[in-house]
Amino acid sequence: MEIAILVFEGITALDAVGPYEVLARMPGASVRFVAPRAGVVRTDNGQLGLLADHGIDAIERCDLLLVAGGYGERALERNERLLAWVRAMDHTSQITSSVCTGSLVLGAAGLLRGRRASTHWVQYARLAAFGALVSEERITRDGKYATAAGVSAGIDLALALVMELSGLEVAQAIQLSLEYDPEPPVRAGHPRSAPVNVRERVLARVRQREAELTQTSP
Repeated sequence: MEIAILVFEGITALDAVGPYEVLARMPGASVRFVAPRAGVVRTDNGQLGLLADHGIDAIERCDLLLVAGGYGERALERNERLLAWVRAMDHTSQITSSVCTGSLVLGAAGLLRGRRASTHWVQYARLAAFGALVSEERITRDGKYATAAGVSAGIDLALALVMELSGLEVAQAIQLSLEYDPEPPVRAGHPRSAPVNVRERVLARVRQREAELTQTSP
């Protein structure tokens, strides 16, 4: 199975690396990191680089497309060359998927109009603006489209896709090999469980970062 993970400047590392660690262990999987241009892309904190061996012009098809998220996705929403490639991959794919704000790229490409989809909880309104039916579920499946909520949900999404494509036992074996058995020491992983002051702190930080990116955009 040919799997393309779209990465870009300003990506959130776990959005891509978490699913990669799962999907790369699936029998018969060939996983490629693809960027608007081949080379190193920096994560949204600027401290980590991911190498994309392939630019989008070199990839003409895939069986599974996964679009990661991160603050840098806003630039992709305005990149018609990139959106045209996403639509082209969608024509060839068995499954088109996203993690976190990667669903906003799918939305900007016109792929989620009238479909249920997940994204990071801070960005529900922006996803709805693309005509998607916003789901608060950690993983949402609507036809061939599989979208995950924020960041860490990409691991869950990838395991669900492995279970669908290769069966329960393979998914279980991958989960065990990763020792993915979360027991977080705090309970604030969703706005329903987080204290109000913590939600406000996260929202303020996101809005500040978005404002900074808007000021530095060409």
